[in-house]
Amino acid sequence: MGSLRLPSLNALTVLHSDFGGKQSTKSLPRINLLSPSMPSPMKMTSPLRTRYFIREGKVKVLTPREAGYAIQLSNKTLLDVRPSIEHKKAWVKGSTWIPIFEVDDRLDPGTLSRKITTFMMGGWWSGVPTLSYNNQFLSMIKEKFSEDMNLIVACQKGLRSLAACELLYNAGYRNLFWVQGGLEAAKEEELVKEGPQPLKFAGLGGVSEFLGWTDQQRAAAAKEGWGYRLLFSARLVGVFLVADALFIGAQQVGRYIQEIRSH
Repeated sequence: MGSLRLPSLNALTVLHSDFGGKQSTKSLPRINLLSPSMPSPMKMTSPLRTRYFIREGKVKVLTPREAGYAIQLSNKTLLDVRPSIEHKKAWVKGSTWIPIFEVDDRLDPGTLSRKITTFMMGGWWSGVPTLSYNNQFLSMIKEKFSEDMNLIVACQKGLRSLAACELLYNAGYRNLFWVQGGLEAAKEEELVKEGPQPLKFAGLGGVSEFLGWTDQQRAAAAKEGWGYRLLFSARLVGVFLVADALFIGAQQVGRYIQEIRSH
């Protein structure tokens, strides 16, 4: 952050959305209403409703760079609404963490069914967990912030934070700023990061993360060079060796069982 040339406060007030005029609706997120792991409050936020919510100026749009300037120059609060599985990997220095959705650890039949469906429909590859709405979200917000506070709301990719903005607006909060694209869209110098991993990697998981087959990891490999690539190449070779060993082992067990039956 220190190496950036910071704009004036007057320039900051007209960045991207004029902080009071009509908002740009370019590159707004497309919302998948059919995701089996999507909690019900998320399903309620339709694309048309989302665009209307922004276009009418109920929430101001900021890029990650603008959010970084706003935090540094005007002491606005960054509200991180990501689940703990993402927040523990990386977070913005000085941010306040109150998740709107959290990992669902219940073991009732309904939750187990959702977990299995999520896993079978790509969760094993992407590492996306089954989430449930945090019923204490609004009460925790009201304990921490007054309704006249300026809140910059962010999540990993921008969708959950937009749902949070709608809930906050309906609860009486009017000074809301939404980070378009989420923390994943931020460059290293735009936000001061804390935690063991880069902000871009906080949303990764599953087999794709283990093998390095994500866009974020490919971009990092292009910068880091062969050492970074060799790590994931070794993991891929290891996966094939383990799979081959399991296959051979299964064949041997099958032959052993046949020999026992024949005797």
